[in-house]
Formats: sequence, C-alpha cells, structure tokens
Amino acid sequence: MTLNKSFPQILKRVYLSPPQVLVMGFALVIITGALILTLPGFTVPGKDTDFLTALFTATSAVCVTGLVVVDTGTHWTVPGQILIMLLIQVGGLGFMTMAMIFYIILGKRIGLRKRLIIQESLNQMKVAGVVRLVKAIFLFTLLTELTAAVILGLWWSRSLGEARGMYFGLFHAVSSFNNAGFDLFGDFRSLTGYVEDPVVNLVVTSLIVIGGLGFSVVYDLWRNRSGKKGLSVHTRLVLLISFILLFIGTLVFMGLEWNNTLKGLSPLGKVLGSYFQSVTPRTAGLNTVDIAALRPGTLFFMAALMFIGASPGSTGGGIKTTTFGLLLLASVSVSLGREDIEAYKKRIPFSQVNKALTILILSIFWVILVIMILSVTEGGDFLTLLFETVSAFGTVGLSKSFTPHLSQIGRVIIIMTMFIGRLGPMTVAFALAYRMSASKVRYPEEKIIVG
Repeated sequence: MTLNKSFPQILKRVYLSPPQVLVMGFALVIITGALILTLPGFTVPGKDTDFLTALFTATSAVCVTGLVVVDTGTHWTVPGQILIMLLIQVGGLGFMTMAMIFYIILGKRIGLRKRLIIQESLNQMKVAGVVRLVKAIFLFTLLTELTAAVILGLWWSRSLGEARGMYFGLFHAVSSFNNAGFDLFGDFRSLTGYVEDPVVNLVVTSLIVIGGLGFSVVYDLWRNRSGKKGLSVHTRLVLLISFILLFIGTLVFMGLEWNNTLKGLSPLGKVLGSYFQSVTPRTAGLNTVDIAALRPGTLFFMAALMFIGASPGSTGGGIKTTTFGLLLLASVSVSLGREDIEAYKKRIPFSQVNKALTILILSIFWVILVIMILSVTEGGDFLTLLFETVSAFGTVGLSKSFTPHLSQIGRVIIIMTMFIGRLGPMTVAFALAYRMSASKVRYPEEKIIVG
C-alpha cells in the first residue's frame, strides 16, 4: 500500500478526545486572530504590531481576559477593534458553541461526538439537552448584549456623539457580558471616568454578573421561573457563593479604600466604586478606580477573589465558585465528623470533591510556577507578580500597569497562563494525556497520618 493511500486511513484512526478538540480549537482561533491582526489596516498608522503583540492580544480576547500590552482604543483601528470584539464573542461562548450555532442554522445533523464536545465545553453533567442549551445560550446572549448595547449607546451618545456612542455601547456590552475587560477609552483608563455614573456602573456590573453565573444556571432559573420546579443544587450553590463573595467584597473594598482611592467621592460614588470593584474580580477586568493606587491589603484580597473567579459553564475563569463552595462544604463536613458531604438535603459524591481538590492543587502549582519565572524574567515585588499572574490565570484582566512592560519571555508565560486559565488546568492536562483509562487494579487499603 502506498503512502498516499495509507495516510488518509491512518488519519481516520486518529481519535481526539473532547478536551483535545477544545484545546486545539481555541489555539486555532487564537493563531488565526493573531495573524489577521498583523495585517495592514488593523493597526493605527504610525504604530507597529509584531506577531507576539498580536498573539498576546488575540489570546487575551479569545480567553476573555483583558490584559493588554498595547492600548486597545489607540493602537488598533476600527476593523482591529471589531475583530477583537468578535474574538471576545467566540471565546466567551466557546468556539464549539459558535460552531454548533452555524450547524443549527444550516440545518445539519449534530452527531453524538459533537454533542460530547459541547458537553465538555459547557461543563455539563450529561449529554442530553446540550443542543437545546446551545440554542438558549445564543438567544439569551443576543438579547442581553443588544439590550445593554442600546442602553449604553444612548447614554454615551450624549457625550461621544451618536455613532461613536452606539459603537462604544456595543463593544463594551460584548466585553462586559463575556467578562473580557477590553475597553476603548484609551490610555489604559478603562471606566475610571464613570466611577460615579449609576447607569454605566449598574449596566456593566449586571452584564458581568449574568455572564459569570454560567449559562446552565441562567437556563435553570428560566425553566423554573414559575417556581413549580425546584432549582438544582448546582444553581443554588452558585447563587449563594456568588452573593456572599459580592457582598463581602463590597464591604471589604469599602473599608480598605474609604480614605484612599474612594476619597473625594460622594457617598453614592463610594458605594458604586466598592460594588464595581467587588464585581470585576469575577473575571471581568474592567475597573472604575486606579488599580495601581490600591492598598496592598486590597490588592491581595482582590487576588483571592480573582483566583476563585466565576462559575462553571460561564464566560469567566478562575477555579470557579462551585469548586470553592464544594471545598468549604467538605471542610465543614470533615470538621464536624460527618461521613457525607451534604448540601440542600442532597449528598455530594466524593468524586467531585476529588476533582475540586485536583483543580485547586493544579491551579496553585501553576500560579506559583509562573510567579517564580516572572520574578526572574521581570523582577518587581511579589504582590505585583501575584496580582498579574492570578489576573491572567483567572482570565480577569486587572493590572497594576505591569502588563505593557513585560519582556518577550514574560509575554509568552502570561499567554500560556491565560490559555490554561480559560480552558481549565484539568482540561489542558487531559488534552496532554495520550489516553485516559480507568485502572483495572485496586490495591489493598492502608491509611496514612495527616494533619
């Protein structure tokens, strides 16, 4: 058999697991976006865009992070900004979700293999109903973003002009809902000019929170809007942990920054500023106060919030609220001497606790490794490196103006961190594994001393 005849047959035998498809798909979208950004017409005349800068920007957009080495509003032309917005949308919804939407529009059949990949992409427990969920995600995203774009556009049209105001409204609606953190106001200012603006604050934070809850949670809330069916344990846990983190985050930020970055603001401005900075570590990346001027304690607290991140199946990153909540439940159960982990009169399997512990350990390991490398390549104090690393891993996008000064090696490391943070350390680990199979051997049990 000749090589030409045998190669297609060999290729057909190549099996890519769902995690491998997701990793390769995201990588392909990022590289394609980076190559397009280097083309003429996407960069403002007089400015240069090398491939690494384009790659960093495309990775940040697809991984919905918001860290940038060049200012989005002044470095890229309108076509470049529109491309970044499209990359944000693809990255936020997931490339498989976007692909399935085109399949549905074209009326093509969606086989089991594609459904399994969607299941992995959306972090669903079962494959049944994933196509219906994709349809709901698309319609909900379209309606939410367009509504917010109109509100923000009309509001900003008063000061920016009608055309520019509506364009800014659309871009920032997409960026906020997808927890991306990109802005067009120039000079890395983000939304600092609107710290006391109730319309901008409430619309943007609402988009961030809704996008960070997870599509399965929003879908569950919609299905149970009549109150006849009970919400799932997952939905309840997400809502509880999210509310607690937002509430505590607002109070802590207000207490730490009352006489610092919030000084000089009206009482309403201080409340809005505190609430916004409590919401944005949910992996959003937009800010209304100067991050570089925050107290060390505030930065460390925000780093903790960024590390937890958003919820599974959402547009955000981090270890996820349910991982954090499940580990808290496990700690309480062990402390009280209980054998089972319970929540809302349901028992949580220990396999999920093991998965949560694995995610936590892998995440901590990667963050520590990146901080060690950046301390050698970039220098700087520990808190700045911690904040930058966790911001990249949690796909947040907040920065102490450190990102534009990264070296070539530093940019590559942050690119890898954003990529791993968006897909999840376990997904990347599974993708790198050649084969995954359960062990057929069980060894005798023996306890070890812990604590």
